[in-house]
Amino acid sequence: MKKVSDVIISHLASLGVDVVFMLPGGGSMHLVDSLGREPRLSYVVNLHEQACAIAAEAYGQFSNHLGVALVTTGPGGTNALTGVAAAWLESTPCIFISGQVKRDDLKGDRGVRQFGFQEIDIVAMVQSITKYAVTVTEPNRVLYHLQKACHLATSGRPGPVWLDIPLDVQGAQIDERQLLPFNVRPVVESSENLIEPVRRTIKLLNSAERPVVLVGNGVRLAKAEDELAAAISRLNVPVLTTWKALDLFRDDEPLFCGSPGAIGQRGANFVQQNADWILTLGARLDLGQTGYSHEGFARGAHKVIVDVDPAEIRKLKTEIAVPVAADAGDFLKELNRQSGLISKVDRTCWIQQCQTWKNRYPVVLPEYWSYNDGVSLYVLIDVLSELLRDGDLLVPGSSGACSEVTMQAFRVRSRVRVLNSQGIGAMGFGVPAVIGACLASGKSRTICVDGDGGFWMNIQDLETVRRLELPAKFFVLNNNGYASIRATQLNHFGGFFAGSGPDSGLTLPDIGGVCDAFGVGVFRLEGHKDIRDRVREVLESSGPAVCEVMVSPRQMTAPRLSSTRQPDGRMVSKPLEDLAPFLDREEFRKNMLTHTKSD
Repeated sequence: MKKVSDVIISHLASLGVDVVFMLPGGGSMHLVDSLGREPRLSYVVNLHEQACAIAAEAYGQFSNHLGVALVTTGPGGTNALTGVAAAWLESTPCIFISGQVKRDDLKGDRGVRQFGFQEIDIVAMVQSITKYAVTVTEPNRVLYHLQKACHLATSGRPGPVWLDIPLDVQGAQIDERQLLPFNVRPVVESSENLIEPVRRTIKLLNSAERPVVLVGNGVRLAKAEDELAAAISRLNVPVLTTWKALDLFRDDEPLFCGSPGAIGQRGANFVQQNADWILTLGARLDLGQTGYSHEGFARGAHKVIVDVDPAEIRKLKTEIAVPVAADAGDFLKELNRQSGLISKVDRTCWIQQCQTWKNRYPVVLPEYWSYNDGVSLYVLIDVLSELLRDGDLLVPGSSGACSEVTMQAFRVRSRVRVLNSQGIGAMGFGVPAVIGACLASGKSRTICVDGDGGFWMNIQDLETVRRLELPAKFFVLNNNGYASIRATQLNHFGGFFAGSGPDSGLTLPDIGGVCDAFGVGVFRLEGHKDIRDRVREVLESSGPAVCEVMVSPRQMTAPRLSSTRQPDGRMVSKPLEDLAPFLDREEFRKNMLTHTKSD
């Protein structure tokens, strides 16, 4: 006989899971007990369930393997929802396990809101943001649900799953021979359905003058990095990446031309928008990537869109020459197999032009170094680009400048892994994400760039960072409030401020004083004098450290997509190729080799 909670924890260990992020509670005590007794698993006790969930998501994102979080019933489950939503939007394989009140205390069809203490129908809440969610009420079916959940989390388009386990089910004794398994239907892998789409893709490429490849995170999820490298070598065309795939290419690689988008790089946008053939691989082409206009995205190009999720292709309101609903890795394998059909076309002039755009329009401008109102975030990211080394991890904190500028300006000069939370952009992502990613990497040096507002949202888990002695370095931007909210209020609400800074009801604690109380190293940057040496000192300090970076509340993100007011008062968004601050009109037109909707 074996306890159900032991079955669950043992199965996770058998899958190669090595750490579980958890916060114990009365509703999960059998699971907690089994976890503590399992020698193949370690656990990290976070100080808030949101931190558990975000750490698990970051672990899964880095490892491309199951991230696991264990929480209790009621508020334990609801507190974890933000991390679940992040895993759903980022297609991260994760399993979330919650305790639940015993079966006799479930409200069932009693018509009440709650019957058991801390009871809440967490499954109903998470169904829209998980691939599978169920309350396990039959002990002999626990293995079925567990195997099914883990299979779904890691197959097709990966994502989170949730198992809710009542307390009496956790503690139930069961004969393992009575456990009902989940029988995975064998999938016959065949590339036959890709033969013709790949052939059409190559035919269009052979007649193209300005071809481009746009690489997204789907390539990493498919574990197809080697296939991608082989394909790019054979195609010999310029390559762009989304922010999620930024670290797949070094900045100095001759075919790499940057990352386009609404908050992208001007040169990369010119490359994309001038293309006459574009192959997108595992990039879901969200609104930020397409400039809030599907029709305007690479408008002059024959588009080959490869995505494992056909819904991501169907959503695009634009003409697609070759839509391919397939795993990016399978497509790349077939492309490499048919590479003999690729014509040897001399595209030296096009490749040189793309590199010219990249070099002519850098994100970090020389004048930023003369900035005298605190530290320019662009300069900080430029310095980090120089100083990070092979094996380091870079984790931008949340939405806003800390994420936007980091992803826009960081140049991959070594084998650095970059993680981010693009889909949900939750404040509070930074500290727990560092925990999860750092542990997944085997405790590699992990650098986080976070805003002061986001940093405070999960500051309690700085204690977890200290307890685990993680080599984590936090650069926290002190702009005395919520800078992105302040900028929006300034630009669109007539400068009326509410809830964005000390003058409108928001105050934040002293960073240095609080972090010192946690027992971590504390540093401070106030300007650009000796900034390389100061940043290097932080990076090379022992143990965890927090560096308070004094930045101006007025610092803006640029270049970025913007709008202009027409004579009749209408606000019209500019196309992706025309980022603000706007270039001189003559210079802009000289950079456009294809049709543009800009003036």
